[in-house]
Amino acid sequence: EYGDKCHMWSTGRSSSGPSRERSYSSSARSREPDEAADEREKEREKERGEEDKEEEELLKPAWIRCTHAENFYSNDPMDQVGDSTVVGTSKLRDLYERFEEELGKRQERAKEARPKWEPPKTKLDEDPGDSSSDSECESEGEGSTCSSSSDSEVFDVIAEIKRKKAHPDRLHEELWYNDPGQMNDGPLCKCSAKARRTGIRHSIYPGEEPVKQCRPMNNNAGKLFHYRITVSPPTNFLTDRPTVIEYDDHEYLFEGFSLFSHTPLTNIPLCRVIRFNIDYTIHFIEEMTPENYCVQGLELFGSYLFQDILELYDWNLTGRFLAFLREVLSMHQVLLYLLRSSKPLVPEEEIADMLQWEELEWQKYAEECKGMIVTNPGMKPSSVRIDQLDREQFNPEVITFPIIVHFGIRPAQLSYAGDPQYQKLWKSYVKLRHLLANSPKVKQLDKQKLTQREEALQKIRQKNTMRREVTVELSSQGFWKTGIRSDVCQHAMMLPVLTHHIRYHQCLMHLDKLIGYVFKERCLLQLAMTHPSHHLNFGMNPDHARNSLSNCGIRQPKYGDRKVHHMYMRKKGINTLINIMSRLGQDDPSPSRINHNERLEFLGDAVVEFLTSVHLYYLFPSLEEGGLATYRTAIVQNQHLAMLAKKLELDRFMLYAHGPDLCRESDLRHAMANCFEALIGAVYLEGGLDEARQLFGRLLFNSEDLREVWLNYPPHPLQVQEPQTDRQLIETSPVLQKLTTFEDSIGVLFTHVRLLARAFTLRTVGFNHLTLGHNQRMEFLGDSIMQLVATEYLFIHFPDHHEGHLTLLRSSLVNNRTQAKVAEELGMQDFAITNDKTKRPVALRTKTLADLLESFIAALYIDKDLEYVHTFMNVCFFPRLKEFILNQDWNDPKSQLQQCCLTLRTEGKEPDIPLYKTLQTVGPSHARTYTVAVYFKGERIGSQYNKTQQDKALSFSVHHNFPQMAHQKRFIERKYRQELKEMRRERERQEKETDESDDCRK
Repeated sequence: EYGDKCHMWSTGRSSSGPSRERSYSSSARSREPDEAADEREKEREKERGEEDKEEEELLKPAWIRCTHAENFYSNDPMDQVGDSTVVGTSKLRDLYERFEEELGKRQERAKEARPKWEPPKTKLDEDPGDSSSDSECESEGEGSTCSSSSDSEVFDVIAEIKRKKAHPDRLHEELWYNDPGQMNDGPLCKCSAKARRTGIRHSIYPGEEPVKQCRPMNNNAGKLFHYRITVSPPTNFLTDRPTVIEYDDHEYLFEGFSLFSHTPLTNIPLCRVIRFNIDYTIHFIEEMTPENYCVQGLELFGSYLFQDILELYDWNLTGRFLAFLREVLSMHQVLLYLLRSSKPLVPEEEIADMLQWEELEWQKYAEECKGMIVTNPGMKPSSVRIDQLDREQFNPEVITFPIIVHFGIRPAQLSYAGDPQYQKLWKSYVKLRHLLANSPKVKQLDKQKLTQREEALQKIRQKNTMRREVTVELSSQGFWKTGIRSDVCQHAMMLPVLTHHIRYHQCLMHLDKLIGYVFKERCLLQLAMTHPSHHLNFGMNPDHARNSLSNCGIRQPKYGDRKVHHMYMRKKGINTLINIMSRLGQDDPSPSRINHNERLEFLGDAVVEFLTSVHLYYLFPSLEEGGLATYRTAIVQNQHLAMLAKKLELDRFMLYAHGPDLCRESDLRHAMANCFEALIGAVYLEGGLDEARQLFGRLLFNSEDLREVWLNYPPHPLQVQEPQTDRQLIETSPVLQKLTTFEDSIGVLFTHVRLLARAFTLRTVGFNHLTLGHNQRMEFLGDSIMQLVATEYLFIHFPDHHEGHLTLLRSSLVNNRTQAKVAEELGMQDFAITNDKTKRPVALRTKTLADLLESFIAALYIDKDLEYVHTFMNVCFFPRLKEFILNQDWNDPKSQLQQCCLTLRTEGKEPDIPLYKTLQTVGPSHARTYTVAVYFKGERIGSQYNKTQQDKALSFSVHHNFPQMAHQKRFIERKYRQELKEMRRERERQEKETDESDDCRK
């Protein structure tokens, strides 16, 4: 009794309530001019008052009125119990008993009247909660999962499908039915008994508590909150044949559903779901509660619709429905309508007369039945939608019942889409098509192969046993009208999604208490808990929902673009990689449409590493870089983060696929560690660095004393020596005097300038009292700071990039080459403090320059704060991203060469990869050069004398005739023709300026 749903009907939206008119006064023309002016001013004030009153009226809740109670309800205060405003009378109780007897128990009676069928046993019938299942789930062996994919199990699935087909009560061989806990091809849940005791996928929502039962014969208006449900866009939910109830010379049209909840649905975001390849939003709007209903009536209607008609056996919420509209139709009228409508579709005693009807009269009756849901109690499925009603008699000597024609859809796993032969052929077809697209010369034989496979696929699709669309013909004998049409089913199938969404977000409020932080953006917390394997389905058994939609939903729904499912989710394949990585950053970024937690995990990983590095740096001032790195590795490793996630019980809140994905304990621990990092990333995004630090500190240490030590670390030793500032030492120190020139060049004045001196002190310099050591510890800290700042920038400005794509961009941005280039541009090498007493300029290696920059970043953070680092990288680093993307510098040379080689693989053979061979090594160990050759398919494609193998790979991939390289160049040229021209002009201008300056120096 978590959330009560209500059924909604409405009339045309004619205005209701007293009409409001503005009254205007006119001044008498005979009055004096000053009197007329005063009168006009009074008129204007009166008008303004009327307008304000009108605005207040518009802001009031929508006006709602119920139809007459008709002695079914009493609103006499003396009759009320508790917090109800309406109580049912004995007349209403009689109606409920009649409805229960005639419609509520009809399905049950029909099933009991049929002979019991004992299906043959298969392996899938065995209890998945055996001890063997438990051990399998907990085992860490490579092949241990809860769901095996062995040949014997595949055979069992086929046997299960055959068994379902052989059911004696089956309505038609092409109509699929729902059984509790079963999908079309076997059990819904194959998890172990231990696994089934927890998890959102098993409909166990943490923090949920039983609520007090409602009084069945009251409306319980004081304890229930009412929300109207609407779906946007309305595609596939507005039909030309809606369900209509006629009452009191009015037609009440079905509009949708409403929802009752025992608690207010505050801070719950809108629910979004993809159905029919359309992205729908389900809105729930709070409105005033209607009066004339009782909870028992809602129970009766919900059980009849969801259990008897739609057969949603695995939806574990009791349906409670209410007839609701602008002028509310009382619930008893809905039940009376269903009782009136419940009559044979074709009465046996009237069949002869109906066959003699004029064609026009029959067509009128058939049109009335079109789109109606009819039920045959006890059959499987019990209810179907009528698409045509034919009375053609093939044998004049025998009178037969008219035929119901239903156009349905065969389940995917039973059509060509689920056929193993089709899937195998489809994969080989796609692979061959991709190979030919990347081949420099396509042979005629390969073209013929591709055509043959395409024809074979089309042949399988056109088989009668494999086609998705099926036409079902049923005798109308035994079918009863329900009065319900397919529009009710369309709306009803959205309710499991919505109730799952609401229940999940209410259980996330329990998670807020565990982490000690309340998220304002609730979708952000949900995103952090969403594993990449999770896909929002139907909020319940997906096969049940698909079967009910096919049997009772609208006949021809309008479908959107299929790309909506993978438009923002696809990340595999070289072409997808090039497409995504060619996108420039957004200056005004929009929210990411990638709906799992990998991106947040990418951000959270940087936050955790940053927090760990900062705290270790301050808490262990005498520990060298290697020791700090060892401690950091122990804290940020997945095994430890999984333990922290277990403290928060994240496994109870995680959303992931109901399958074997995370059955192994090692896989689950890894997913929990990623989920924890995503949670830290979400807290950092919304609450800031301090909230993330507090949460991480609380989880690291149970002891209050240790937590205080971790959170309240001491300042830097150089800051301890001079708490206010040390700039007074500049006058007596030539080293510090020189560094003021660097401060002027970057526009930053350090409070503790000795921190800057420490950052520029190389490892070769021994201990001295000015800097108290060299810059290696600072380099350790600066690396984590740069990782965090770059990660946050990329996360925000590249919303379409997945985790792997963001990692590639970050690697191109925060690497030794880029850092050394920025350090050279800032002239850092001129300020490096060395032990060379000759004071001659020394050419520093790339790694040393990169360390200088990272140490400077650390000094900037220690002396100022993270905002200064953001500004510095916004100026010196992030503008380079455009050039990296246009030049594809994000793709390292070896990976680029390997990608090009893989696109030229031969079908049916192992892919060929480039092989590197070092032909010659020259020079000392610290300045060694190599002669490297690369071989592909047994042939040498090049060799060169160079310092690194990576540069060699780049030149090979550029100069060798790889079709993939040519494709990538054309792709970038077409997409960014103007940007590339501007970039080349800028490069030529810089080279010209450099040449001129060199000439002037000469």
